[in-house]
Amino acid sequence: MVFRPVTASQTAAKPTRHPMALLLQIRTIHTWVGLLIAPTVLFMAATGILQIYNLHEAHGAYTPPTILVELGSLHKDQVFRAEKHGPPPGAATEPAKPAAAAPKSDASAHPHGPKLATVALKAFLAIIALGLIGSTCAGVWMAMQQRGRRGLYLTLLVIGTLIPAALAALSA
Repeated sequence: MVFRPVTASQTAAKPTRHPMALLLQIRTIHTWVGLLIAPTVLFMAATGILQIYNLHEAHGAYTPPTILVELGSLHKDQVFRAEKHGPPPGAATEPAKPAAAAPKSDASAHPHGPKLATVALKAFLAIIALGLIGSTCAGVWMAMQQRGRRGLYLTLLVIGTLIPAALAALSA
């Protein structure tokens, strides 16, 4: 065996970082952020479907359940309350005035109902929202399969649920 002296250039060389280390770090951060925002993503996607089909608003003979009105209000206005659509106090004593031309809704904008493109776009957006719900649920499930980190991941899910819920309760 031949012994060679160590030179200064050999001791000053920094160890190179493995390329996979950066990917693992990004994956870890992605998991943490994903679990933190997953409850809000699920809420917004689900209530977005209600918004697409106006299931949170009364129209015609349809009157939505109060919870759908409240969830729609939270989604659109960031306030958890059912909007009261009635005459203001004291308005019943005033004589009724003729109503101006009411704005046309989707159904009345076209004599035969909404255009095919509108129906197709609504269906496409609803499918996208369902895909987002499924993808988010799959991501949460995959994260929870890591046994050693379940406590941390469950904590992130709980925090991601409690923060918006507390802020929504305070907005009422």
